[in-house]
Amino acid sequence: MSGRLTVVGLGPGKKGQITPEALEAVREAEDFFGYIPYLDRLSLAPHQRRHASDNREELSRAEAALTIAAAGGKVCVVSGGDPGVFAMAAAVCEAIENGPAEWREIDLSVVPGVTAMLAVAAKAGAPLGHDFCAISLSDNLKPWSLIEKRLIAAAEAGFVMAFYNPVSKARPHQLTTAFDVLRAHLPGTVPVIFGRAAGRADERMRVVPLSDAASDLADMATCIIVGSVETRLIERDGQPPIVYSPRSSKRES
Repeated sequence: MSGRLTVVGLGPGKKGQITPEALEAVREAEDFFGYIPYLDRLSLAPHQRRHASDNREELSRAEAALTIAAAGGKVCVVSGGDPGVFAMAAAVCEAIENGPAEWREIDLSVVPGVTAMLAVAAKAGAPLGHDFCAISLSDNLKPWSLIEKRLIAAAEAGFVMAFYNPVSKARPHQLTTAFDVLRAHLPGTVPVIFGRAAGRADERMRVVPLSDAASDLADMATCIIVGSVETRLIERDGQPPIVYSPRSSKRES
């Protein structure tokens, strides 16, 4: 008897940014798996059960959720932001690919959410108005040398970049290294947006030129957007600047 597993994105943290589809999936589920702070955002009914785990237990979390779903359960795996952007949807798919055959029979659905870079971009203006990419600066699942290659390639190609997982206690110096790499390939005037907890009560937004970008302006709750040479800053008296990337590019490769 196969059940249902839904992977849900709860957005960046503001209640109004949780989609109706995600709320409906939460109402229908009985067992909830997720990182502790994400599960804490939910107001579960007495019959709904939570299975909380730490943030480095994605694969084991996915396997546990699939086991219950395969036995007929109605399971919800919870992510912040969008579950398909550096989050649990990929872990669930990986577990299905490498797991027992019955996991492939589970009714699987992924419910999108507002990912952090979209929330930060909306607060700043429209920095993602032209071509962009997203890069996780965590080297837990890939070598740092590969991250550096991707930073250089994105900078040389003229992409705006959104950085996820910029710093942690285990990786205090990598963001500084990333900025040093970019300064060798981009002008120091390129705007860098530090968006912490966008949409939440402890939100903090700051825009600095790449020449002044530093790791102490970020923590793990921060999503960073690095502009391209095309990205513009509109200064305003008494208000934060508007940052946007024009819809057309004049840059040549």
